[in-house]
Amino acid sequence: VLSFIIFICYIASAAASFMMAPLLEFLLALFLFFAYASKLNEKFKGLYWPLTDFLRCVTASIIYFAISIAAVSKYNDGASKAAGVFGFIATIVYAIDFYITFNDLVTFLKQGNSDSPEGRKSEDEDSDSNSD
Repeated sequence: VLSFIIFICYIASAAASFMMAPLLEFLLALFLFFAYASKLNEKFKGLYWPLTDFLRCVTASIIYFAISIAAVSKYNDGASKAAGVFGFIATIVYAIDFYITFNDLVTFLKQGNSDSPEGRKSEDEDSDSNSD
């Protein structure tokens, strides 16, 4: 939603050349949302979904930060300033998201690609009962 608001602000501003970054980020976030909602991540195991989401968040926060600085400092109209402020908010939101996603990614890598936490827990319980 925030990316779409920034996209609309850039369309209405003198900084219309920056409109492509929020549009692409909005479409990519929409694709990943529908991919997770329709369980495509379970159907296509070849794609590394947590890493994809992590890279999306990292690049979005860097790009939003860069274009927000340019929009606020270079353009004087209100829509550019609003897009810049919303861009700084999006930078913070995506930075928080990539921190959370990074923690999930580390957990995912520690447990392995094929092991589930439930399966690993039952294996640990079986090995404890066999050692008694």
